[in-house]
Amino acid sequence: MALNPQVLGTDMPHGFAGCYARQPDMIVTTRPAGGTANIPFGAPLIYDSSKNVIQANATATAETFVGVAAAEIKSSLDYLNPGTGAFAPGEAVGVFQRGSINVKCYDGAPALGGAVYVRIAESDTYENSPVGTFSATNESAKTVALTNCYWGGPADANGIAELVLLTRNLA
Repeated sequence: MALNPQVLGTDMPHGFAGCYARQPDMIVTTRPAGGTANIPFGAPLIYDSSKNVIQANATATAETFVGVAAAEIKSSLDYLNPGTGAFAPGEAVGVFQRGSINVKCYDGAPALGGAVYVRIAESDTYENSPVGTFSATNESAKTVALTNCYWGGPADANGIAELVLLTRNLA
């Protein structure tokens, strides 16, 4: 009987934004969600004036970056409904602070060891790249470079790429 090798493809998707990419070197803490807007899984986070986490905005800098909103199953009582893919204001947010996590890269081409940016202003070039999202493109005054992380490789067909956080910031 001959062997029948099968190839499923040459590229494997990374998974979902906000899901860890590797273990065991990861630190995830819990902080309350502030503001009035939902925080999507995989979003870059900063603190508001009350030390609650919010999605990064125009005030974000490398120094104010706290971590990434980690995807969580939000209730053991409703395990068939993992939520809407976001944290509502007032909910407990899993804040990924060190390790490898999957995030959506909205513009540019992430590369192993490449710089990671957070969009802090609307782009004229990248119309589908909203404020408060990750980017692999340096757009001077419209993005800010994160100094404690780098890309873990290229993005998959869905734009999901591995982000490696080397150190905790504002733990």
